[in-house]
Amino acid sequence: MELKFDKITAKITEKLTAYYCLRDNNTCDSVFMGEYLWKDYFEIRYAISEETHALHYIMKADGRIYAAVPYCAPENLAAAWEEIREYFHKNLGRKLAVYLADETSLDLMNLSEEQYEITELRDAEDYLYNAQALKTLSGKKLHKKKNHLNAFLKEQEGHYQYRSLCCSDASEVWEFLKQWKVQKDEHYAGLPEEEKELDGEILGVHDVLTSCSLLDVRMAGIYIDGKLEAFTLGSYNERLCMAVIHIEKANPQIRGLYQFINQQFLLHEYKDAVLVNREDDVGIEELRQAKMSYNPIGLAKKYRILER
Repeated sequence: MELKFDKITAKITEKLTAYYCLRDNNTCDSVFMGEYLWKDYFEIRYAISEETHALHYIMKADGRIYAAVPYCAPENLAAAWEEIREYFHKNLGRKLAVYLADETSLDLMNLSEEQYEITELRDAEDYLYNAQALKTLSGKKLHKKKNHLNAFLKEQEGHYQYRSLCCSDASEVWEFLKQWKVQKDEHYAGLPEEEKELDGEILGVHDVLTSCSLLDVRMAGIYIDGKLEAFTLGSYNERLCMAVIHIEKANPQIRGLYQFINQQFLLHEYKDAVLVNREDDVGIEELRQAKMSYNPIGLAKKYRILER
């Protein structure tokens, strides 16, 4: 049966989500929102195979077409891998190329280095954290974060409000993101074009805001004196009890606001989480330092795989 790839839409969320819990994967791509947010930016397409009971993705990045590691049960992974490899050979006329492969899948497949070139992608690897540590900010390594949080609580006492958000809040969120983007563009002016890839997530958020009632996503904001000053968006990997924080934006002029929304989002929306994935740093040194400052317990490694 030949694979047929189609565009991703919010209406098929439930259908595709079922494939994500079939094996362990601690990357941000272990939840549907990992693909949905970037579906237009990377021109992601999906296909479902009845033969291998697998969900396949293809996408465009770095000027070429890539596949994702198939989403399926471990016992079907080898067959699904050969299925997408055959699709590349017969339908695309090229060798298989896979982008953002997770470490667990590599361990399961044990690919031959004579047949495949495997490259670790440090800039794309996700930061993993102990959920309880981020909820409490206790301990010496997070002492500075706790100080910023306490300063926010003191300085903004009586002025702030945490709110879970939904589709009806779209206009406020969009206005906040437009203002945030102006600040970001000024801050990153002059950086290489690839370091401006974060713009793609704004496109994704706009799509989510028009379809969030159909998506398995949670959103929240911090209001100060009635104005939205911070916004975050996440989803949940039930298999690993892992909260995935896809988006977190805040007014950088308000001390402790980032620490506050980071903590409160977990306390309100992901009480049962034991692990938190806060995604990658895109190779931007400032973001790398910020993510390292929260004392990660590890990295969710990712790889590019090219058939020789």
